[in-house]
Amino acid sequence: MLDSTSQTDSAPGPTEWGQGRHGVGPWEEEHPGVPRPVDKRYDPELLSEGDRRNVVDAYRYWTRAAIIEDIDTRRHELHVAIENFENDANIGTVVRTANAFAADTVHIVGRRRWNRRGAMVTDRYQHLEHHQTVDDLMRYAVEHGLTVVAIDNTPGSVPLETADLPRRCLLLFGQEGPGVSEAAQKAAVMTCSIAQFGSTRSINAGVAAGIAMHAWIRQHADLKQSW
Repeated sequence: MLDSTSQTDSAPGPTEWGQGRHGVGPWEEEHPGVPRPVDKRYDPELLSEGDRRNVVDAYRYWTRAAIIEDIDTRRHELHVAIENFENDANIGTVVRTANAFAADTVHIVGRRRWNRRGAMVTDRYQHLEHHQTVDDLMRYAVEHGLTVVAIDNTPGSVPLETADLPRRCLLLFGQEGPGVSEAAQKAAVMTCSIAQFGSTRSINAGVAAGIAMHAWIRQHADLKQSW
């Protein structure tokens, strides 16, 4: 049986209206008089015990393997990388957002271990790759035809709000505080900045990643396929 987790968001998402924050109960309670599905995508134990996972309604009672297989048919040509040389706590948020936007893969550069709590179990449905160094990541990008775009507020950067992001793109984010490393900036085709208007010097890395991913989505995604 798949591990379950409770949804901790303060409000349900649009695809969860009518179901509440805690998923659904056993099939017989939710669909009285309706025979259980015989489709192999459905998990017998979830059908019996209910599905409390943090998944959209379309995937209720599905096995994890079936969910991943379905997302794989719709994943975008967007990859996301984040440097993790100091065990950055934002990685979970990046993974969760990448999952929401059906990014192809999240690449973690540096330390292999990271705090998965912020991912809200979405790391089970998201492809993840680890690279020891920035050079390793860049070799992967070349081999897979990905254009690397760093996201950082540095002199000479291109405003994200007006940038044309490549379709086959790898968005690269630095760790909280230092930002994108010098080696990563040199390897990127360009660096994009996010417009700010307040007093803070920088935006939280997890928030910045969400903004940049959504910028790519607005330019390249087929919104008819969204939930």
